[in-house]
Amino acid sequence: MAVLVMGHMNPDTDSIVSALAVADLMSKRGVEATAVAQGECTPESTFVLEKFGLAAPEVVTSVAGKDLILVDTTDGAQLPADIADAEIKGVVDHHKLGNVTTSNPLEMWVWPVGCSCTVIKAMYDFYGIEVPKGIAGGMLCAILSDTVMFKSVTCTEQDKKAVEELAKIAGVSDVMALGMEMFKVKSAVEGATMSELVFRDYKDFDMNGSKVGIGQLEVVDLSILDPVKDGLYEEIQKVKADGRHSVFLLLTDIMKEGSEMLIVSDDTVVVEKAFGVKPEGRSVWLDGVMSRKKQVVPNFEKAFK
Repeated sequence: MAVLVMGHMNPDTDSIVSALAVADLMSKRGVEATAVAQGECTPESTFVLEKFGLAAPEVVTSVAGKDLILVDTTDGAQLPADIADAEIKGVVDHHKLGNVTTSNPLEMWVWPVGCSCTVIKAMYDFYGIEVPKGIAGGMLCAILSDTVMFKSVTCTEQDKKAVEELAKIAGVSDVMALGMEMFKVKSAVEGATMSELVFRDYKDFDMNGSKVGIGQLEVVDLSILDPVKDGLYEEIQKVKADGRHSVFLLLTDIMKEGSEMLIVSDDTVVVEKAFGVKPEGRSVWLDGVMSRKKQVVPNFEKAFK
């Protein structure tokens, strides 16, 4: 039985490419492995896969009785409902440890870097296995995406070094030009429903017993979202009504290096507690805030205590 390599719900480029890369690496180590995903690829991920000749993983939403390697998450809220009935054989991640537990020892690679693909590059090096050209291209794009082209506070020198080495393997001469091309695709809103935009990069969190949803849309210019901002707000109101204390949607401007956060909450005081800024109306501007993982989730976790 092949081990399934799976990332989080509403998969982003890191989650998709990490699954493909780890499945490749494990297979070359003699462990039969198959990359899967919990949802369809985003426009950005589709662009990356097509650019480097990679196939999208099969969508799998039930894992009972399966052997798994988790990538880009260890949080039960971001995994299939029957995760407890699966056997977790390994984890590759760059987030804080979540609430997933195992009955047996496992292989774990969890590093404080900007992207899971940075960890995976080190794994290829450790095992002396060459990264395939197409996967190298996907991995460097995932790192550029997760670190917002090195602008995010999550970015480390290890991420930059990994991109430099992966670019050579993939034959990419100008990584920043590739990054801008990718983010223009990521910024596109035409033809997408409000639900698709909200859930393009969305995660639920348990904040001291309260269910809190935090989504993020990263664009090269915030004005791109002006025509859909009202619709986005209406959509997160619907998402909140489905049993959540709060839903926050980060609208991140990668050039201005900050985020406007749309807010729907039972108690907006948590925003002031988290960021020291009192919301006026339905949103707040957070200067310099670009990372949900490092600048938003930890602040809210403290505010909800």
